[in-house]
Amino acid sequence: MAGEPQPSGAPTKGGWITFPFLIATMAGLAVASGGWVSNIIVYLINEFNIKSVDAAQIANIINGCVSMFPILGAILADSFFGSFTIISASSLISLAGIVLLTLTAVIDSLKPAPCENGSTLCMGPSKTQLGILYTSLALSSIGVAGTRFTLATMGADQFDNPKHQGVFFNWHFFTMYAGTVVSMVGFVYMEDNVGWGLGYGLCVAANLIGLAIFVAGKRYYRLMKPQSSPFTRLAYVIVAALRKRKVLLSSKSEDYWQETQAEGTKFVRTTPTNSFKFLDHAALIIHGDTNSDGSIKKQWNLCTLQQVEDLKTLFRISPLWSTGILLSTPIAIQISLTVLQVLAMDRHLGPTFQIPAGTMMVFVMLSSSISLAIIDRFLLPTFQKLTGTSATPLQLIGVGHALNVLSMAISALVESKRLETARSYNLNGNSIVPLSVFWMVPQLVTVGVGEAFHLPGNVSLYYQEFPKSLKSTAAAMVSMYIGIAFYLGTAIIDFLQKTTRWLPNGINDGRMNNVYWVLTLIALINFGYYLICTWLYEYQNVERKELSKSSPYPC
Repeated sequence: MAGEPQPSGAPTKGGWITFPFLIATMAGLAVASGGWVSNIIVYLINEFNIKSVDAAQIANIINGCVSMFPILGAILADSFFGSFTIISASSLISLAGIVLLTLTAVIDSLKPAPCENGSTLCMGPSKTQLGILYTSLALSSIGVAGTRFTLATMGADQFDNPKHQGVFFNWHFFTMYAGTVVSMVGFVYMEDNVGWGLGYGLCVAANLIGLAIFVAGKRYYRLMKPQSSPFTRLAYVIVAALRKRKVLLSSKSEDYWQETQAEGTKFVRTTPTNSFKFLDHAALIIHGDTNSDGSIKKQWNLCTLQQVEDLKTLFRISPLWSTGILLSTPIAIQISLTVLQVLAMDRHLGPTFQIPAGTMMVFVMLSSSISLAIIDRFLLPTFQKLTGTSATPLQLIGVGHALNVLSMAISALVESKRLETARSYNLNGNSIVPLSVFWMVPQLVTVGVGEAFHLPGNVSLYYQEFPKSLKSTAAAMVSMYIGIAFYLGTAIIDFLQKTTRWLPNGINDGRMNNVYWVLTLIALINFGYYLICTWLYEYQNVERKELSKSSPYPC
């Protein structure tokens, strides 16, 4: 992306000089967020005496916010304030949230009294304590969400060469995952074994360092002027189509407003496609839509035909996009329930060391990272040699769906084994079951390998199929359905709690294995739905012959 014209004699901004500032910023913010997000369920249970399933529900809402709000951050950055302002403000908001969270850990009056060992009577948090806690979590979540994708976009803006942009994206996401792993292993251990105040205090320090480094690099950044959001332009289409819904459509191309062509290029009029004809009203020219010089009078009354076709493209791909919601919902529920299972299992590694419950998700991240390298360097080249074509994004996503079903089935079997062991020892409530926590590894590795297939596959699909004006939102669309999945997962758990006895506060008294079998069924039905959508879908912006020659990975 080209930057804004610089004044004569002014130093050129952007380029590789900005790289260390932006990557170091991502490292600091990733370490800070990973240190509190990955262990929040344990904190809520141990320090605020919140019931285990309720703590898992709160964690789902937090993860939903972190996944959904990047869309809002991107729109605000692109349309109103610019990336630098949004990243700076979001970093300050997350800093304030983590500071407040740290205060809840170190000031006794901000949390309920600890439960006595062996006592079943625990005093829950007061309304004031919950209000402060929820405020800290809300600020921290909003701050994290406002930086991740906006920082990636700003980094890409510093480079004109697409290859350099790709290199930056790779380093950005690698740094994000590496920072999260570091905090999962190091900070979470300190929180569980040294003190919550120290662990969260280190998160504050990491956030502050990341923000300071980001601000220090301002003089080197290429700052792009905010423009109208592509989502706003799509909203124009819907409003204009509704306003002119009673006007008869025309079959003549000259009756529709076309994109203005650059000087010296041949202008070729086109007619609207046959699908979603109602939207064609938005580009239909009627009296009063244009000024005397031929320009559009009001964008809410008349849109270009390209804007109409862009919205149609989104409608065509929306069924495939919707499959991502039920693909991610079982994973979202699995993430929270896994922590509860781990807390009720033998976590010893050696005679004294105990694995922190929040650290177990490292197996997902490690298996995803390793699988990405194996897929890119071995599986895809082998597939191309054997078949003569490259794997398409839809094929990769399909493999991810299948592995997701398998992971849920493994989870159900492992939980059945855990419950069988608990009952053989007459253990109830959340008592520790003499079963090694490493029984959980196969399901976590399987879901991690699945993510290595379906996450890049989905990003690649949307990047290829989305209209040009929406290319930069491809990754954000994946983040959006993940966020919806966390909220849907919360609703499913709440429904199962109210209608079944599978999820009591003491998981040894329930049937969490049945929950996993339900998730297996949901994942299996969704896989079938995905196959139907794939069968019916026709590529829009990329020909099949082009897809067979290109890598499905955008970077």
